[in-house]
Amino acid sequence: MGTKEKNKISITWFPPSWLFIKANNTIIYIDPAWIQKNFDNYPKKVIFSHYPEPMDGLPEADLPKADIIFVTHHHQDHIKTATLNRLATKSTRIFAPSKCAQLIGRPFEEIRPGDERKIGEVKIKAVHAYNTPTGNSTRKVHHKGECVGYLLTIDRKTIYHAGDTDVIPEMNEFGNVDIAFLPIGGTYTMNTQEAIEATSIIKPKIVVPMHFLKAKPDAFKNEIQNAVVLKTGESYKL
Repeated sequence: MGTKEKNKISITWFPPSWLFIKANNTIIYIDPAWIQKNFDNYPKKVIFSHYPEPMDGLPEADLPKADIIFVTHHHQDHIKTATLNRLATKSTRIFAPSKCAQLIGRPFEEIRPGDERKIGEVKIKAVHAYNTPTGNSTRKVHHKGECVGYLLTIDRKTIYHAGDTDVIPEMNEFGNVDIAFLPIGGTYTMNTQEAIEATSIIKPKIVVPMHFLKAKPDAFKNEIQNAVVLKTGESYKL
């Protein structure tokens, strides 16, 4: 008798950088912040902190409550209090760097680059995410040690969420990655060409561009054979 096949892992993307992951019976969010219906046409000089707090940015249809929420860093396009409050329950495990405390506004588990955790079937490793002096990012606002990316391994599949980062040497140490979500916008992060370089270092089976702002995700896809471009609310299954 054959073994029962496990459910596939479903990963849904919302701009700019947050993921909804459904793995068997576990609901995970990374960087729940806000979305906007006409994301591609939003103002060029948007300032995320100017959005009123009641705006949680979730799609019209309710999303399921979270078992685990991961936050990469303390900027409001990556964590918004109202969004987190709508998704979290009293039993939700929340992981974030220490500088996120004010925006989270509730108890959470502090995590630093290099930390590892395990919750049920989910293996968690926090990795570095930062701007470098040589990167083309417009401003150096993500400092080494203050922000993280995440490597999540579920059912022997590893998902990498880069957070906001430039190309960094630590990417050489990630090991096998099945799907990587990389910023390509160049605004506070690596740009398209640098994301192509990061892809060559990490060597994921699939790579998905995110946090692209004024960049063109199709330009990234044209250069990377295994790239997948997701539309707002679209899912990819591992």
